[in-house]
Amino acid sequence: MVYINGKWRTSKKKLDVINPATGAIIESVSTCGKNETEKAVASATEAFKTWKKTPGPERGGYLAKAVNIMREKEEEFAKTITEENGKPLPDARAEVKSSIAYLEWYAEEARRIYGDTLTPSHENKHLMVLQEPVGVSAAITPWNFPLSMITRKIAPALAAGCTIVLKPASYTPLSAIKAFECFHEAGIPKGVVNLVVGSSSEIGGVMTSHKDLRKISFTGSTEVGKKLIEQSASTVKKVSMELGGHAPLIIFEDADIDKAIQGVLLSKFKSTGQTCISTNRVYVQESIADEFSKKLANIVSKLTVGNGLKEGIDVGPLIDKDSLEKVAGQVEDSINHNGTILCGGSVHTADNINGYFYEPTVIGGANDKMEIATEETFGPVVPIFSFKSEEEVIERANHKEYGLAAYCFTSNLGCGLRMMRELEYGIVGINDATPIVIQAPFGGVKESGMGKEGGKYGLDSYLNEKYVSIDMN
Repeated sequence: MVYINGKWRTSKKKLDVINPATGAIIESVSTCGKNETEKAVASATEAFKTWKKTPGPERGGYLAKAVNIMREKEEEFAKTITEENGKPLPDARAEVKSSIAYLEWYAEEARRIYGDTLTPSHENKHLMVLQEPVGVSAAITPWNFPLSMITRKIAPALAAGCTIVLKPASYTPLSAIKAFECFHEAGIPKGVVNLVVGSSSEIGGVMTSHKDLRKISFTGSTEVGKKLIEQSASTVKKVSMELGGHAPLIIFEDADIDKAIQGVLLSKFKSTGQTCISTNRVYVQESIADEFSKKLANIVSKLTVGNGLKEGIDVGPLIDKDSLEKVAGQVEDSINHNGTILCGGSVHTADNINGYFYEPTVIGGANDKMEIATEETFGPVVPIFSFKSEEEVIERANHKEYGLAAYCFTSNLGCGLRMMRELEYGIVGINDATPIVIQAPFGGVKESGMGKEGGKYGLDSYLNEKYVSIDMN
């Protein structure tokens, strides 16, 4: 379905939404293309004239209403996420709570948009800096967090006074449709939020070229992000890009091994390893590498794989066949480069051969010649590299292209502080594999993106500074 100017629209063009755990069609939804996207932009452009003048507390009030509506439907949202994305229900429930938290945070932040009065350089001038909404914005969200990425983009946009046109991933439009049903029920004025589902090339082409669209926020692959930046250059749009990652997790010999193992489990196997901040490389100091590897493999081998709607499932399916083949290919390449399979290492077919399941896998003896050492996996596979010194692991951990998230486990405060400074990543967790919180900035450096989401930093990306000088003579 398509939501434009406060109304739902259907079309003859349909998109089948597939459950990756079973291969079955969940639902078929209407899609749109260039013409509908242009109508959505026109709707948002007209609505912006009024919305930008709406007082912050009033804008926040609409978000607060959406919070209350979504809270009443938490379990419904969680089941939808699991059906179209595959992640286990506990992970889906956590995502719903995170989604609500973003709405709630920015409902409150809407009243906290401040300007500045500057100390005058001339006695007869009054200098001010105003914060004004960027304008009509576009958002493109990914399939791996089909609800929280929507609220993380829409909530600050609306709080800042922007209107928005959103395109969800084609794999997971149902979560977006349910979110917009909440926005509609909350009474958000017509044209302020618009939903377009369909062709990436047609919809994205309008978003990057339309002169009335002043900002694009995208979460997805680095390859696609680069294309969007290039295409947006002709109209010099403001862009926020949250792109790919290749997170290292470093474990020093003085670390609490059990805590570090839990850190790997949380940062690698949640959502089947299909998150941009999932650990991709585990570096363990030589003196404890064997002990750590055996303990980790023993625990990983006991993780349960299956349909996320069932109770007690730890690891769900990959999103599609291509993802499954990519993971299997990286494991095969690791074996060809003398890696040792400590557990897993095969496609999982015990539950349903139509689903895209891969066994939770630990690879020992990993080396830098393997594909997995440089290419993002997006799956439940942990390669374990060993290292000798702090200097060595810093050099190996700092990826040439990626710079989103990194983790380090040590009981030495000085070491932790040095790693905090030396790791070239936008997010660093020291003895913390789950550092993401609503109030903190989320985003990377290098080819992992530009701009931040979350907290006051996410609000800033939807605002422009306007400098005003008043001659009082």
